[in-house]
Amino acid sequence: MKPNVITVTMNPSLDKTVTVPHAALGRLNRIQDVRTDAGGKGINVAKVLKSFGVPVAAWAIAGGYQGRVIEEKLRAADIPTEFMEAPGESRTNLKVVDAETLVTTEFNEPGIRVDADLLQRFTARFVEGLDGVSYAVLGGSLPPGAPPDYYRILIEAARTRGVQVLLDADGEAFQRGIAAAPYAVKPNLHELESYLGEKLESEEEVAAAAKLLIAKGVKLVQISMGAEGSILADESAAYRARPFPITPGSTVGAGDSMVAAMVHGLLQRLPLDGIARLCSAAGTVTASKPGTEVCTLEEVAGKLELVGLSRL
Repeated sequence: MKPNVITVTMNPSLDKTVTVPHAALGRLNRIQDVRTDAGGKGINVAKVLKSFGVPVAAWAIAGGYQGRVIEEKLRAADIPTEFMEAPGESRTNLKVVDAETLVTTEFNEPGIRVDADLLQRFTARFVEGLDGVSYAVLGGSLPPGAPPDYYRILIEAARTRGVQVLLDADGEAFQRGIAAAPYAVKPNLHELESYLGEKLESEEEVAAAAKLLIAKGVKLVQISMGAEGSILADESAAYRARPFPITPGSTVGAGDSMVAAMVHGLLQRLPLDGIARLCSAAGTVTASKPGTEVCTLEEVAGKLELVGLSRL
């Protein structure tokens, strides 16, 4: 089936999640549980969209044995892939979950190095693959060797084919990407504050900051605030979503689930408040799961009415 959505993960990883009774620096920590998943923002988005029944393909640059394992895990989940091989070995990201506090500590490697020739070939293949695609999701960090404006290049390339782009990145990659006016963005509060160079003390200030991004040409802005919930805004309105109580599992993939829910809501032509509710439920359900396990549409649908929603 031709994918309706493609996700791009420029710096994928093999995510190893270990659970310890109590994490202690400088001491021996005995591991209770281990799981390994294909990781990276775009890959996590693809997993959620697959579980939602959306035709999706996962694109990435990967290398070595670990790159093959990442691709094999996606194919085992029946997610079509388009991986371009790079010299070297794809990274491993370690997630350490403290079973006592339920706090997750992450140790992320920098990733495989890319060069200009590889990126040019990836861009050309990306453009060729956009026929029939409605949305492209660009997510996560750029690998070493990639210019900070590479997401801008992909956003502009997608625009020439009439494909809407959702960008979920941080730092300079986010700043340069915003300059190309993607259709939607999903910064977390810290990333948004870093972009603006100021602290946002109230939900009204956060909503106003979202409007600043909309003034730059972005159509839809989702700002995640962890356990405090999220704000979704477009040109006409802004909604504040408050999550329902959960027993935390791992926050890894919660933001990616919100991005996937946003895509699903757009494909379903839901109103803004419906998308806000869907995104909050998806992120919250995923945050209750271990490792990089993600929500299903059935789980999310069963929790929609538990999301607190108000218009700002």
